[in-house]
Amino acid sequence: MATIIASQALIAGVFSLTRQSVRLAYLPRTAVRHTSREEPGQIYVPSMNVALMIGCLLLVAGFRSSSALGAAYGVAVTGTMAITTVLFYVIARHGWHWAVWRAATVAGAFLAIELALLGSNIVKIAHGGWVPLAVAGVMFFIMTTWRRGSALVMQRLSQLFVPLSGFLDRVEQARPLRIPGTAVFLTPNVEGTPPSLVLHFRHNRTLHQEVILMAIVTEEVPEIPEDKRLTSQRLREGFWRVQASFGFMQRPDVPRVVSLCCDHGMSADVAQTSYVLGRARLRPTGPESMMRWRKRVFAFMAWNASAATDFFGLPPDRVIELGAPLEF
Repeated sequence: MATIIASQALIAGVFSLTRQSVRLAYLPRTAVRHTSREEPGQIYVPSMNVALMIGCLLLVAGFRSSSALGAAYGVAVTGTMAITTVLFYVIARHGWHWAVWRAATVAGAFLAIELALLGSNIVKIAHGGWVPLAVAGVMFFIMTTWRRGSALVMQRLSQLFVPLSGFLDRVEQARPLRIPGTAVFLTPNVEGTPPSLVLHFRHNRTLHQEVILMAIVTEEVPEIPEDKRLTSQRLREGFWRVQASFGFMQRPDVPRVVSLCCDHGMSADVAQTSYVLGRARLRPTGPESMMRWRKRVFAFMAWNASAATDFFGLPPDRVIELGAPLEF
């Protein structure tokens, strides 16, 4: 019974941490299913459930008994305790603004005991304690690679962004055919023109009557109230610049954001709005400061990430994807 309770707590914790890591750009997008209409935090992450199953089977096959697993368990638990205390000190100093002596006194009292326990478990590393350290190392590599690769791609995209004022001048001069309705272009940077918009205009020579450039921003807070979610700016030629902010525990719901846009003067009809996404084919041959093999790992993770349609809650029949190669 205790094992079942502990396993359920572990599974729920992994699901929650996975979603938060994705929102904070430490892991690739992954499918998250909400299993309750009343509880927003009640979620199911299929990929992590499969990973946990495979990991559990490997541990059982490798250690064969719970007594043999004791060394790995001891290193994992005492290491987690020590790390948690260090993180407590960080949040006490920078989140709660405690004085150094106060945060150090409280954290030091716990850390003295936990380091002693961790030190006594070091001798068990050779007898199976290396397993949690290896798992932690792999996860650290994956998270730092995704974080660094995402930053490099964003940096590369910022170099390719066309100034929005220049693009609007071009639209004003070309006077393209304007299609009735609204188009939403998702972009990481509302200051410039999204490459997907440039490609769309270059190939189709048409634009919707209303064009919304929308950036989804994840703040480092759990939740953001809906009345503080949206900021907008009206531009010329029927263009709008919109930024929607979400907490790292919230699911970005773009159609809901579009409905909120109507309160800011836009005429978007959620049922008739088109969503245009850019999908870059990453080529790890650029000059960015990251080892080539690590770029390939990042490109592989990006290729296998969950589709943006599912991640942002977009209706599949209203989505247009435009792709282009990108060296980084």
